[in-house]
Amino acid sequence: MLCAMTISGFAQSLLTPEQLAKREKRKNLTVKEWNTDSKTKTRWLDRIKVYDAQGRCVEEIEYATYGQKWRITSKYDDVTGKVVEEVEYNDRNRPIRIRKYEWNADGTKAKQYNYLPNGKLYTVKVFEYIFND
Repeated sequence: MLCAMTISGFAQSLLTPEQLAKREKRKNLTVKEWNTDSKTKTRWLDRIKVYDAQGRCVEEIEYATYGQKWRITSKYDDVTGKVVEEVEYNDRNRPIRIRKYEWNADGTKAKQYNYLPNGKLYTVKVFEYIFND
């Protein structure tokens, strides 16, 4: 228990007070966005975002009038609080892409590994940050 509290405290120390306040408001929250046709007043679900007990977005679902368009689930590193894996699902709720992330010590994204649902690596994206004086 002490270890979990220490890790959680470390992850929170990497966030700004504004980010912490935002997360505090989102703990265990589900946000549903609805669209309404201005003429027919027909209403349909547009998007759902689900947040965990720490206020991090763990699931996002986009809808169309016919149903789910896509869904993304996210997993976070317990130490840094950064996203380490995202799984993207299609309109039939089948996995189509898995993204895994590596982060630099300063909190910027270093690499993104893209995998097929069968686990085969198909692309790697490397992030380069160039600051101009």
